[in-house]
Amino acid sequence: MALQIGIVGLPNVGKSTLFKALTKNPVEISNYPFCTIEPNVGVVKVPDDRLNKLSEMSETEKIVPAVVEFVDIAGIVKGASVGEGLGNKFLANIREVDAIAQVVRVFENSNITHVHNKVDPLEDIEIINTELILADLESVIKRMEKLAKDARGNDKEAQFKLSVAEKIKHVLEKGLLANTADLDWDDLNTKIAVKEFQLLTMKPFLYVYNVSDVNEKLPDILENRRHVKLDIKIEEELIEMSQEEIEEMGLTSNINQLIVEAYDLLGLETFLTTGKIETRAWTIKKGSTAPEAGAAIHTDFKEKFIRADVIMWDKLLEIGSWGKAKEIGAVKTVGKDYIMSDGEVVEFKV
Repeated sequence: MALQIGIVGLPNVGKSTLFKALTKNPVEISNYPFCTIEPNVGVVKVPDDRLNKLSEMSETEKIVPAVVEFVDIAGIVKGASVGEGLGNKFLANIREVDAIAQVVRVFENSNITHVHNKVDPLEDIEIINTELILADLESVIKRMEKLAKDARGNDKEAQFKLSVAEKIKHVLEKGLLANTADLDWDDLNTKIAVKEFQLLTMKPFLYVYNVSDVNEKLPDILENRRHVKLDIKIEEELIEMSQEEIEEMGLTSNINQLIVEAYDLLGLETFLTTGKIETRAWTIKKGSTAPEAGAAIHTDFKEKFIRADVIMWDKLLEIGSWGKAKEIGAVKTVGKDYIMSDGEVVEFKV
């Protein structure tokens, strides 16, 4: 499941350094705006201790973790929605990702240029969000003009989509993200309409505060947003150090917290398979049925689904083997309507 989270922010806030720390890959990092022009894409393993424990139980030859893709996108500046800086390119790149991780500079360092010559995290967030909101507002207005023509011809579908667009336009005009609009998310037609609009601020947001101290208490207006705190420069330095050096200096990486948060932000969860050949984490959307989960392995597992045997990973570990779990009736057999839970170990019958 190739879902991507885009790393965005003003120039020189640590986006490319963060990308390097996440992917362990070298990228160009310089102290000037627009160092990144073409987006870098990296595949990052999702940390999951359950895999190691299940692998030990099964005496597995290979472990395959879940992954999430991060995209390092060019820095945005005020006026990007009307083409300033790399605005048009930035907006096109961000439109292609599924969620947004917005890097915000909180640390003070006179040797690292800030594009506005002052460190003000709230203002930086507002600049980025305003540019995205303005771009979305332009898109919605254009879309509404087309829908209004179709709605006047008694096109019921167009009338419905126009009503959805009006609600979104209302929140955008108030300077709010489109994902705050009061919409009926349980309605399939609403979901279809929103997806067609392809709005930047309809995507889920995660704020990555680049701090000099991860234990620093920030103002409530920052703390109350969904966020992760990282000392991104330290995270970059850690990838060059041995485990012995890290332990000797008493340093700790918090990068895994971001990876796990990003995975959750994308609305993903994991089911597991384990055996002699491999122990593996499979990525599915939250709320997936058993056949939909099976499709992560092979389309036949959905199309020819008969049933699935499931047990939570910790219960399986407690019992000690799949065979014994089956024998004592701890494995549950489920059908097509069963909704999967994160951390279940599964065998599919097709």
